[in-house]
Amino acid sequence: MTRPPESDDQQPVLPDALYEAGLPVDLLSHEQRLVLSRLTPQELGVLLDIKSRLDAVEPEVQAHGEIAGGALF
Repeated sequence: MTRPPESDDQQPVLPDALYEAGLPVDLLSHEQRLVLSRLTPQELGVLLDIKSRLDAVEPEVQAHGEIAGGALF
């Protein structure tokens, strides 16, 4: 069974797994959300596997800062 095509005025429905994995899907454009809504189960699995591997090597505490004009914010 396939989903009906989304209209241009509707936000595409995304798999719950993307939210559960902590992906910032709410920050994505409509077009990016559309791509994610059309992932096959295998593609979704690969994306989530890559995300979990990246999370595993991320430092526990990350510095949040930018250097702008010689100042560290």
